[in-house]
Amino acid sequence: MYTVHGDYKSGNCYKVKLILNLLGLPYQWVPVDILKGETQSPEFLEKNPNGKIPVLELEDGTTLWESNAILNFLAEGSDLLPSEPRLRTQVLQWQFFEQYSHEPYVAVARFIQLYQGMPEERLEEYKVCQVRGHKALRVMEKQLERTPYLVGDQYSIADVALYAYTHVAHEGGFDLSAYPAILAWMERVASHPRHVGMFD
Repeated sequence: MYTVHGDYKSGNCYKVKLILNLLGLPYQWVPVDILKGETQSPEFLEKNPNGKIPVLELEDGTTLWESNAILNFLAEGSDLLPSEPRLRTQVLQWQFFEQYSHEPYVAVARFIQLYQGMPEERLEEYKVCQVRGHKALRVMEKQLERTPYLVGDQYSIADVALYAYTHVAHEGGFDLSAYPAILAWMERVASHPRHVGMFD
């Protein structure tokens, strides 16, 4: 039995929830409120000294953190993580893209708009997020025009990583109607028989 310390509204936490459901792995969820500073408590910092969610706690009490690292750990040996080196590297490529070119803009715009209610002091940052977030979405669109999933024909943790914040990008002000390949891909991801929504 795994324990996930996280926030249901967080895309990074949703990645972990989604893969656990896709793999049919049992887990319990411990809610953590980042706005109340709960990730900075001494108890939480014992689990992740970086003070961020999600944290995956194993049965022996050890913990793993960083959402994409958790995805790789859980997917090992499954169809969601290719064993062929080139394909596996492409999965990593998209995970690094998600953390450096997508999440810092798509997720941050969502945080500013949804969590913070668009405070005046973050409006310029929000505008930058829009420009750079759309750049990331165009990169995804180009790939998904060629292949049904981000790494070829098979659903992988690359898709889990990028679906998490893309499917709620509208909550950060991103209009996805200009990205038909992304919209079709999101439908494919959501059609998986073991798919679970962010708030399901």
